[in-house]
Amino acid sequence: MRIRTYGTTGPELILIHGGPGAAGGLHRLAQGLEDSFRVIEPWQRRSGGTPLTVARHVDDLFTTIESKCLESRPVLIGHSWGAMLALAYGATHPEHVGPIVLIGCGTFDPESRHRYQETTKHRMTEEARRRIDQVSQTVMNPDERLRSMATVLLPLYSHDLLDVPVPEECDALGHEETWHDMMRLQSEDVYPAQFRVIRGPVLMLHGRDDPHPGAKIRDTLMGVMPQVEYHEWSHCGHYPWLERAV
Repeated sequence: MRIRTYGTTGPELILIHGGPGAAGGLHRLAQGLEDSFRVIEPWQRRSGGTPLTVARHVDDLFTTIESKCLESRPVLIGHSWGAMLALAYGATHPEHVGPIVLIGCGTFDPESRHRYQETTKHRMTEEARRRIDQVSQTVMNPDERLRSMATVLLPLYSHDLLDVPVPEECDALGHEETWHDMMRLQSEDVYPAQFRVIRGPVLMLHGRDDPHPGAKIRDTLMGVMPQVEYHEWSHCGHYPWLERAV
């Protein structure tokens, strides 16, 4: 597993990338924080052998914190799927988790997912559909296809970006395996119910133009974590650190 560090002084932050399977996408965010914080950016385990699970990623995150952090409870900053993983970590290790920051957090209930899907469907243009078909027919490598699809769909997730958030490494099989396990855990009512053991502060940051329904996800999480604090930016999508208005 690859781990990058930024900065040498200040409180410790762990940046947890999204996807799943989209490593290296938080590089610009890490650079923006390195003057004031010691930032650790782990790349999540790739697929291969035993199928990936949420528990496997939680164990890897625990090992990273144990081996790389000077502080026992660093701040966890998760983006998208990474925000979900941060909460899963907190539910598994409540005695070891510090503050959690959720950026563009993913969904934890069918209604939120339905709203997300309806929003992306409404925003889909004919040009985007044409490009999706083209990628599906011409890009044979699954990892490169995942990267290309993310690029095509970026306008559906953004408002006015200063830069394009291109992950440095994509893992299509890892994406499929991990998300399948997260859906299993939700269907078995493991999440979000287990998040109620998290007692520390949880800050949720969301762009108003993010197709993930921030207020609905907030309400779901507050049902088990009433301490959630929510902040929403206007003129902002799924990647706040790259938006012009933010």
